[in-house]
Amino acid sequence: MVSPGTQDAVTEPARAVDADGAPAPMSDGNGASERTAALVYNPIKVDAATLRATVERLSSNAGWKRPLFYETTVDDLGDDVTRQALEAGADAVLVAGGDGTVRAVAEAMSGTGVPLTIVPSGTGNLLARNMSLPLTEHATMVQATFDGDKVRVDVGFAAMRRVDGTTEERAFVVMGGMGLDAAMIANTSGDLKKKVGWIAYVDGAARSLANAKPFRIMYQVPGRRLHAARVQSILIANCGSLPAGLELIPEASVSDGELDVAIFQPKNALGWVLVWRRVAWDNSFLRRFRAGRRVLALQTDDNAVLYARGKGLDVATSPAQPVQLDGDEFGEAVHIRCRIVEGGLVTAVPKGHDLSGL
Repeated sequence: MVSPGTQDAVTEPARAVDADGAPAPMSDGNGASERTAALVYNPIKVDAATLRATVERLSSNAGWKRPLFYETTVDDLGDDVTRQALEAGADAVLVAGGDGTVRAVAEAMSGTGVPLTIVPSGTGNLLARNMSLPLTEHATMVQATFDGDKVRVDVGFAAMRRVDGTTEERAFVVMGGMGLDAAMIANTSGDLKKKVGWIAYVDGAARSLANAKPFRIMYQVPGRRLHAARVQSILIANCGSLPAGLELIPEASVSDGELDVAIFQPKNALGWVLVWRRVAWDNSFLRRFRAGRRVLALQTDDNAVLYARGKGLDVATSPAQPVQLDGDEFGEAVHIRCRIVEGGLVTAVPKGHDLSGL
């Protein structure tokens, strides 16, 4: 749904670009910029009136034209309205919503060169967390649209083949998964998420574990040999940090041009304990310290969690398994082919933002 105020948007002529590849400012002849920002937001996740007022104020202060506003809906998670914003001539796009909204908007913006500003909202904010962006300073992030630094990050794409042979390719900027993690998301109560945030996934995990059954996959990273495994879940990640300081895949990076793969294959209850130890203790605590890394180097591999890395991943299974991308459910698939678009998304970050963690 397009909010009131967007009907007067017009497609502007082609623009010159600056050194970062972003459209260069144009003048109306009186010294005022003709650049326009567009805000795509989930009205359920944000205080729409306050956020819109902030965008209008800072846009005016920067000398930009009146911004455009687009709301997401149940039928449009953000990709369609983002394309409308781009067609209307938006020089920059801001997104405010949960991880699913950020995913959908990033999908539409990948490869366009138009900067995207993430205004953290919702429960996870996983891409913002992995980029160490301020999670509660909305005005700071909005201001970055107009005077911030530009950073390119990778975008993953997953082509999913269904049982009936149809295919669908969608983007992800955090991680996608097949198996238990997708079932966990499907079993997470939306009402509980609103009340307690990301902790609601613990309830979803408990519901899913009760009926969890391992399934067999064939998988291959491009250029590597084909593997077979019996797993509970397989994750394909663009970045690996979770809330509460948990490091699912500690070496994953949004700007390394590769996807990281985590394969969970616990054989019994003890295996799940080993999975939790790997994520909550080994990855999230010991790896922070030099002595801890030495201890990890001496450990024998328990095989409860396996890791891989590459430019993509092919996964095939039967019967079909549930799939999730950045927390959005995408039904069941018998085959996923993942690829990475290196530097496919230009993002705006506060000026001088520390990027060493990327």
